[in-house]
Amino acid sequence: MNSWSCNGEFKSGTTEFVRSIRARRRYWARSYAGWRRFRRAQPNTAHYALASLERIGRVHTMVTQNVDRLHHRAGSKPVELHGSVYEVICLDCGTSISRESFQEQVKDLNPKWALAIDSLEEGQPGSSRSFGMQQRPDGDIEIDEKFWEQDFDIPSCSQCGGVLKPDVVMFGDNVPRERADSAKEAARNCDALLVVGSAVMTMSAFRLARLAHEANAPIAAINIGGTRADSIISLKINARCGEILPRVLQMGSLAVPSIS
Repeated sequence: MNSWSCNGEFKSGTTEFVRSIRARRRYWARSYAGWRRFRRAQPNTAHYALASLERIGRVHTMVTQNVDRLHHRAGSKPVELHGSVYEVICLDCGTSISRESFQEQVKDLNPKWALAIDSLEEGQPGSSRSFGMQQRPDGDIEIDEKFWEQDFDIPSCSQCGGVLKPDVVMFGDNVPRERADSAKEAARNCDALLVVGSAVMTMSAFRLARLAHEANAPIAAINIGGTRADSIISLKINARCGEILPRVLQMGSLAVPSIS
């Protein structure tokens, strides 16, 4: 049994990221500002249930589209199909550094931004000291573009001076071959596929469902709303993952009928 869950992809592709210093400044300024809140996120009941199903041998390979490593925190060891924001990679020489190291470099280059983030967390949003930052209800950070356009410096690769980007698959990018091959192999050889919290809209996800179907493996999905793979799914549970997966864990298994 395999599973993945989807948390969306980045809206701008690597090509734009490389060509446009404005795009890089906008991305890294917002990402830097929101990092403290982002890394405080904790796994939910669905993450823990999946990790437990792995430990008892009910889930053999987990493939996730999420880039937040909450599955890792819950105890899983997934194939990260779309990479992780916890790593930063140089697009020129391939050097990889941790996100925490990158955050420190940004802080050193932009000391006023660190103070601005402190100001935001102290409840003084919108002030000149906070660069006009506003915390949105969904956790995102809004920043007046005049601040990140004029007063935000981005670190370059310490090895070659190249462009650094989060080690994730951005919109329009291809999944790295080794990662894709690992996920495909798991899909071809699974005895059943469980899709968790995903509409399977990306081709990288749909391809795995199609491979499992072609290998005659039954497919179940736990998701609110339709999915791209509905025509080949034999068991659909229209509910929240956090409600269903703990029940599956209690039962010890989930019977998935073959599609007729």
